[in-house]
Amino acid sequence: MPTVRERSVPRAAGRRRPPPTGRSGGRGGAGRGTLWPYLLIAPAVLGMLYLLLYPLARAVLISFQDFRLRQLILGDARFVGLRNYRTLLGDPGFWEVVRRTFVFMAVNVVAIMVLSTLVALMTERLGRAARTVVLSSLVLVWAVPVVAATTVFQWLFHSEFGIVNETLTGLGFESYEGYPWFAHGGAAFGIVVALIVWQSVPFAAITLYSALVTVPTELYESARMDGAGAARVFRSVTFPLIRPVFMLVLSLEVIWTFKAFVQIWVMTRGGPGEATTILPVYAVQTALAGQRYDLGSAASMLTVLLMSGVLVLYFRQLFRQEGEQP
Repeated sequence: MPTVRERSVPRAAGRRRPPPTGRSGGRGGAGRGTLWPYLLIAPAVLGMLYLLLYPLARAVLISFQDFRLRQLILGDARFVGLRNYRTLLGDPGFWEVVRRTFVFMAVNVVAIMVLSTLVALMTERLGRAARTVVLSSLVLVWAVPVVAATTVFQWLFHSEFGIVNETLTGLGFESYEGYPWFAHGGAAFGIVVALIVWQSVPFAAITLYSALVTVPTELYESARMDGAGAARVFRSVTFPLIRPVFMLVLSLEVIWTFKAFVQIWVMTRGGPGEATTILPVYAVQTALAGQRYDLGSAASMLTVLLMSGVLVLYFRQLFRQEGEQP
């Protein structure tokens, strides 16, 4: 004869749980819960799209028009098709600016990546107190506003009151007394490069240091037991493990250096002559100095196309690395 407990088991197993009710459980509540976050962020997204897409669309439209000071005032711009692009692409001066832009980008990126890698490796080997000092100094340099840092560099290399000329003169280099750094193309180019490298190294060094601390110490010990030197350890152990982060930093530095404008415009405005004129500066000079807003917009669009090519290469490399990972 079954016991009471055995008779109660089928009843418990056959008992069904009532359907969930309330705001979060019903179909209507789930729909509202899914839609509500998008409604909250919709104003910010729409505002961001307006601020980003409208100027871009306006610049694209102007690049296909005859748009000068008269059209800016009266608003009777005439569509001219690809004439502005043909004018730029047929100008040898424009291709000289493109060449200078890539040289400027290459010099900056190589200097930034080499120095930031060395700083990251040095920081990893320091003690706790020294590491804190170095990282704090990098963060402080990174936090300096661009215009403020540019102004400081202007005063450092001032021909009469600059501390660089005074220091070099005190060391016996009499030819640098009153030396006009910004009147010579090569000197001005070097100062701008030094400024951008000084501003960019902190971010790259901190990011690479964060990647270095993730490398297991056991791999270093095994490599040293096998007789590998410092260079071989970095080439065979460290770099393969931090390569994704290294490529990410490299791509970001290429993009940021390619579109450098504020430092050059505040310090030299592209001079002396055109020694420091790169594509973003060239676009602004063409639009403002010559009042050729159509050519300036076309130059900006060509800059965007070149930047898009850099981004495509970066994303291809990123996706390839992700595909190689197990």
